Amino acid sequence: MATESSKEFKKVSEELIHSEDWFSFAKAEFEGPIGERINRYIFHHPGAVGVVPIEDGNIVLVRQYRPALEMEMLEIPAGKLDIEGEAPEKAAHRELIEEAGLDASQLEELCSFYNSAGFSDEKTVIYLATEMTRVSKIAASVEEQYMTTERIPLEDVYKMIDSGHITDAKTIVGIYSAMRRIGR
Repeated sequence: MATESSKEFKKVSEELIHSEDWFSFAKAEFEGPIGERINRYIFHHPGAVGVVPIEDGNIVLVRQYRPALEMEMLEIPAGKLDIEGEAPEKAAHRELIEEAGLDASQLEELCSFYNSAGFSDEKTVIYLATEMTRVSKIAASVEEQYMTTERIPLEDVYKMIDSGHITDAKTIVGIYSAMRRIGR
């Protein structure tokens, strides 16, 4: 629900600073409720998907090297909506195969959220996968070639979040949404 003052903000202009394969970076000017002008930098992102695969009382996570952090992260299978016209659910199927070697006959949308609304329009849609078959992984990047999968018992996932073993935001949101959906 918008507040009275937020209804009066409007974008005045936007200037592209840089554009690359799947993202762009821009400087935008906005006008505030009483005419004040503000400039903000915006990272435009096509969006992403994440999948919480639950199989035999375990959540299947992937361990992947993240260059921006210079470390490996334990995460749900996920990826960008970087194929033009691809629906989020289809992208979720693709990412689950590429990263975890699993294919789901059906995905259930759990939630969606904006990752970093202070500077980016990136939106992530999270799905639950419960009926899966094993398939061959199809690594689409260098990081995915070295990615490993780990099966975490459902009773251990909250402890792993609380202890800092799982720190990725989409993974935490996905786990909490999935556990709530399955009544855990």
